[in-house]
Amino acid sequence: MSTVACASKVNIRRFGQTPSGEAVDLYTLTNGKGMEATISTYGGVVVSLKVPDRTGTLGDVVLGFDRFEGYLKPPPYFGAIVGRYGNRIAHAKFTLDGVEYALAKNNGENSLHGGNRGFDKRLWTATHGTGQSLELTYLSKDGEEGYPGNLSTTVTYTLTGNNELRIDYAATTDKDTVLNLTNHSYFNLAGQGNGDVLGHQVTIFADRFTPVDKTMIPTGELRNVQGTPFDFRQPHAIGERIDSGDEQLLLGRGYDHNFVLNRAGPGLELAARVAEPKTGRVLEVLTTEPGVQFYTSNFLDGTLTGKGGKVYGPRSAFCLETQHFPDSPNKPDFPSVVLKPGGHYLTTTVYRFSTDSRR
Repeated sequence: MSTVACASKVNIRRFGQTPSGEAVDLYTLTNGKGMEATISTYGGVVVSLKVPDRTGTLGDVVLGFDRFEGYLKPPPYFGAIVGRYGNRIAHAKFTLDGVEYALAKNNGENSLHGGNRGFDKRLWTATHGTGQSLELTYLSKDGEEGYPGNLSTTVTYTLTGNNELRIDYAATTDKDTVLNLTNHSYFNLAGQGNGDVLGHQVTIFADRFTPVDKTMIPTGELRNVQGTPFDFRQPHAIGERIDSGDEQLLLGRGYDHNFVLNRAGPGLELAARVAEPKTGRVLEVLTTEPGVQFYTSNFLDGTLTGKGGKVYGPRSAFCLETQHFPDSPNKPDFPSVVLKPGGHYLTTTVYRFSTDSRR
């Protein structure tokens, strides 16, 4: 279909339709420096994110599909908004206000990323505001995927003039509920489908991480990263220690762990920095959240063909999912994820792109 150009430089085109016949649109935001973000109303998916390398050449740095039908398939949640609860909840249940709530078991005995049909598989309503922004709204009804309360959710994507993709999450509820929203973009700063990410240099500003059991549920311990392959307080290549034989890395088949960020206050703070030496692209992640899940796409196995016919093999991307901690509804010592009527869920994450001129 034809592309409609809006005064705010937001372009809209049809992407496809859901199995029930609902139209799915793509919104493309472009800033004055040429950076471009394309977002789907289905799942709030970041379908494409084009950023410059050190020579000024744009490249798409997120994994995904050319055709809408690819996003109808089961995980890996490429680029999607995940909720109501991003990450895992043990045994697919939690107790709130003395009531036990049962969730879908879609990750062994656990519930992952909101269940069988989480926010990544829902059609969002789009409006676009001033500048390079897109507002998506969704009403998750009481009992959806087992969660209590009618939850009104707004996610706003903004492409700033500083080559930042800013994501603002907001929600209210009419009943006590639990909530943990994030974005599940898979990044390869060399360009999507251009090999693995083992040479990417990663810094994570965290003194501790949450080790997991054999089902990938946090044990409750906040373990010091000192002397472990999880110490990214100074830059390390992803591939430097990933196959070291560490018990936690064996459990996750690589990195798939929550890091407890070193926070000084409630505002936006730098959580992580990733640099790709060949292209010079640099990604900085800032967030108001207490944690970030570092995942090295350990379950991509070469069976998925993505954009441009690229095959996505093992460790061909990394994720930095800002979040509250996994299984927090069952871990009272973890930061609370309870949202009450009259309360306002407000979090922000910024993905800031730049380049390093050094070769």
